[in-house]
Amino acid sequence: MRATSIGHAGLLIETRQGSIVCDPWFNPAFFGSWFPFPRNDQLPAQVADAIRHPSYLYISHLHGDHLDEQWLAENMPRLTPVLLPDFPTQELERRLRALGFTEFIRTRAGEETDLGDGLVVAIHPETAIADGPGGDSALVVFDGTHRLVDQNDCRTGDINALKSHGPVDLHFLQYSGAIWYPMVYEEPVERMRELVQAKVESQFARAMRYVEAVGARAVVPSAGPPCFLDPSLYGLNVVTGDELSIFPDQTAFLDRLAADGHHGVLNVPGTTIELDGHRLEVRHPMSDDEVRKIFDDKAEYLGRYQADYLPWIEEHRRSWSQESTDLVATLRAWWEPLMTLAPTLCDGVGAACLLRLDDLDVLVDFPKRRVKVFEHEDFGFKFEIDRRLVENVVANRHVDWSDKLFLSCRFKAWRRGDYNEFLYNFFKSLSVERMSRAEAEAKLRRQPDLPSPDIELAGYTVERYCPHRKADLSVFGEVDGSTLTCTLHGWKFDLETGRCLNAEDHRLHVRRAGS
Repeated sequence: MRATSIGHAGLLIETRQGSIVCDPWFNPAFFGSWFPFPRNDQLPAQVADAIRHPSYLYISHLHGDHLDEQWLAENMPRLTPVLLPDFPTQELERRLRALGFTEFIRTRAGEETDLGDGLVVAIHPETAIADGPGGDSALVVFDGTHRLVDQNDCRTGDINALKSHGPVDLHFLQYSGAIWYPMVYEEPVERMRELVQAKVESQFARAMRYVEAVGARAVVPSAGPPCFLDPSLYGLNVVTGDELSIFPDQTAFLDRLAADGHHGVLNVPGTTIELDGHRLEVRHPMSDDEVRKIFDDKAEYLGRYQADYLPWIEEHRRSWSQESTDLVATLRAWWEPLMTLAPTLCDGVGAACLLRLDDLDVLVDFPKRRVKVFEHEDFGFKFEIDRRLVENVVANRHVDWSDKLFLSCRFKAWRRGDYNEFLYNFFKSLSVERMSRAEAEAKLRRQPDLPSPDIELAGYTVERYCPHRKADLSVFGEVDGSTLTCTLHGWKFDLETGRCLNAEDHRLHVRRAGS
């Protein structure tokens, strides 16, 4: 088995039975905010050719840094069989069919599928609304001798699922940020630094839980970070380590892996990892010194990369302009029926949200299920966004603003009080299909907690499953003093009271052991 990085979460898996291309991403995503790091527009010719003629295509989920529709349309033969995750909706299949793909191999969640001649795959989907209503997934590949796990940025709730198929040789997984929080929020510098440090630590801790559970021979940090070449976003790159950003590069996580006794593999686009029995050989597309220079002299590397793309960025910015519409009326006609469809979710939001769009202020009043021009009513949430971006996503009827807008980091946010998951679930679910699922999940979430088996953690008896996403706290729970952190999503609980430190609507059942 041979695995070749093609940038970010992109991967070419070659076996004697055939090849699989996973998540090929090349074109800047999220309104030109995210670029692959290191750059992957200069792949070795043999790799560039191989990824255009695979035996199978695997797209883990719908996000723009995984589903690069432009690249697929321009490069991938439409008869390439697609390994399709077992998602609750058919959005991914519809998007790929719209590009012209016709051959789909439907898998069942977590079950092995024999592709022939001993090549076996299993796809583990994750379908919580918070992780994207369109779903996310991880891939396990076995060629009869070696087994590879491509977890990309899928946060599987069952931490043992990925190793349930047998011993793992290579484990590719995300460790870096893939979210806009906390950088877009209005916070004092010192408070922002605390939030950034906590977020980075929770990302690393979660990744390490998966590393320890899967127990692979070698771990390959992947699926991030992106880099930011637009001058207005350049400060999100972690160059010196002092930046207020959640995007450390793979060298930081490799240090964590080494400190804990794990074999980590540094990779750049074009790096090939060859497995042959007990032998594991790593070959880079350039000298080791040139690879290290990317990370050791990152400012210089990013400067050259940015210079190459500044004309593209300027042209892309001009493409944002859309014909101005009666935006309030358009949003009202689109969103008010969805709000009526999702009363539990709207009640969970519990306050109005102000959209400040340059010359226009729009109030999304969740308690009253209304969209209107803002007239100085009370609000609990605020987004300040370039109106051109909103006009763009509205004109294209994008149903997931998390993917199409928020991940761009091109906005500012404010909230009164704690994080509110229902608010973001609304913006991820702007279709009847998605909102119906979001409302069903909201109903489950707002029901009284069902009994959960107890476990012992650091002198406390706590319910086994996290009230946020039902992650197993015997695996993901980490105690520091009187604070329990669920490292799957970084949610924290006060062990003395059970109070959630992230949001008010989650409480952990807890007591002192023996009491």
